[in-house]
Formats: sequence, structure tokens, C-alpha cells
Amino acid sequence: MRLASLKAGRDGRLVVVSRDMSRCVAAEPIAPTLQRALDDWQRCAPQLAALAQMLEQDECADAFAFDAAACAAPLPRAYQWADGSAYLHHVQLVRKARGAEMPANFWHDPLLYQGGSDVLLGPADPIAAADEGLGIDFEAEVAAITDDVPAGTSSISAAAHIALLTLVNDVSLRNLIPAEIAKGFGFFQSKPPSALAPLAVTPDELGAAWDGARLHLPLLSSLNGERFGQPNAGIGMHFGFPELIAHAARTRPLGAGTLVGSGTVSNEDAGAGCSCIAERRALELLERGEPRTRYLRFGDRVRIEMLDAAGRTVFGAIEQTVVRA
Repeated sequence: MRLASLKAGRDGRLVVVSRDMSRCVAAEPIAPTLQRALDDWQRCAPQLAALAQMLEQDECADAFAFDAAACAAPLPRAYQWADGSAYLHHVQLVRKARGAEMPANFWHDPLLYQGGSDVLLGPADPIAAADEGLGIDFEAEVAAITDDVPAGTSSISAAAHIALLTLVNDVSLRNLIPAEIAKGFGFFQSKPPSALAPLAVTPDELGAAWDGARLHLPLLSSLNGERFGQPNAGIGMHFGFPELIAHAARTRPLGAGTLVGSGTVSNEDAGAGCSCIAERRALELLERGEPRTRYLRFGDRVRIEMLDAAGRTVFGAIEQTVVRA
């Protein structure tokens, strides 16, 4: 099933969306918000799936037209946003560009940081920044949304706790990152609100593209209408989602509605392009001696989307414009 949150209040109004994204129906008799549904996922998920089936069979008299631009993030505010960096080609590349070796433990100990989740942007909300000089960048990612995950859950067991999948634009302010990292305490000011795709989709809807740990489809990103990257999200993801979730839950439980990000999707194949400007700049620096691609400026338009094998959108598109805050 495909779920979305229309803009309403602080947590949105949960709707079930048809596969062709033309219609939707309110889920309020089951759960008014996605967070409420996730809080009681074992009860709500089968009921929402039944409602989705009724919608597909045109049996919902109260169905209405779906407008992705009217969506908030599926979780407008989440209890937790834990972002990984599972594509080690990306990690290795950006470190090499600044003259740093990749530590050996990165190959067996996942990178993960806790980002801001009290404000998550809808798919058409602008990227607001005070100054172009901050180094505004997009990062195209896949994210899993969990139900309640007990502390100490193994990676084998963690797979069963993936309730939904979606796409993320993990906005970064690149020129603030070096000073924050130098403090040894992680990102904060360099990570403004991230945006989510219109739809959060259950794994069963993804068919053979989902192997239980990775989503094997190209992640398309465009800048001002020109293709920027199309790496396959199932290739080069060194740590799958169950491993990332188990790593996050090693010493504490994860509450229902936790978002776990894949990190910037990246393939070694240069023809696949990049999912963020920083990676393209790193390649330019290594190949040409200097970066040539500029970071985002006011008025720039970013689009992030994933299509299935038949060319149909899976999660809807993130389409954002950069504006002055």
C-alpha cells in the first residue's frame, strides 16, 4: 500500500493512495496520522491494506483526487531521524578528495548520525537558506521507516521491523560541515530540515526490486531540469537497512516512526552520475585539480524520484526550489 500525509495541523492527515496516484481516501477511521498508525502497526497495517484494496477496486465512495503538491512529509515530524552513510564508494571518494584515508573499521562498523526530525519538509516545500555562501547541497537517499524496534535487535530480526520505505532529500550546508566535524561532536547547523517524498510505501509493493535489505532501482536526481544522477540504489550499499537498524538499536530501542536513511546513493560506475553536488565536486577535484560544479543558488530546482521497471513513479517526486530564508 501507498500512504501519504496531506497538510493539516502539525502531523498531517493520513490518506491511502491508489497505485496510479490519481485518487486517495482518508484513513482517519483507522488512524488519523501516520505516526498513530505506526504506534499500533500490527493492528493498523492490515486495515490500511484492506482500505487500499477497496480503493483499487473503486469501492470507496469518499475517495477524492490526490495532489502530491498538497502533501506534507509522510511523517511531518518524526521521533527519530538516523541517517547512515552506507555507500562506501561515496565515503571513500569525498575523503580522498580532501586527502584523508578511509579508516579500516568503516568496512564493518556503519556510519550513523542522529539528525533533526522535529521539522521534515513536504515534497514541494522550498529549501530555505540564509546565504548562498553556506554551500547548499542536496543529497538523494532512500529511507526506511520502522515500527517499534527492541534494543539489541539483530540484523536478521531487524528486517521484519521495516514498515515502509520512502525517499529523502537530506539537505546539507557544505561550508558549515568542516568546522562542525572538527569539534568532534557531529552535524547540527550544517543539516537544515530534510524533505521526504509524497509517498511512504510498504515493501510488498516493490516486488522483486526489494530484496529485504536493499532497493534495486535507479534513484533519479535532476538540477534545473537536467539529469544529475541515476545510480542504482541496490548497488554499492555496503550495509543494508537491517544492518543499519540493528546498529542503531544496539544499546537502545527505536520508537515506532524512526526514519533510517541510507546515505547518499552512489555507484562506482561514473556513467551513473551523482546524487549530490559534493560527490561531483570531489570527482572534479581528483580528475581536473579543481571543483567546477557550483553549489545550489536561489532559484535552483531539485527533483528526486525513483521509477519502477515499467517507468512508473514509486514514491512520487521530491521537487524543491531553493529560496532565501
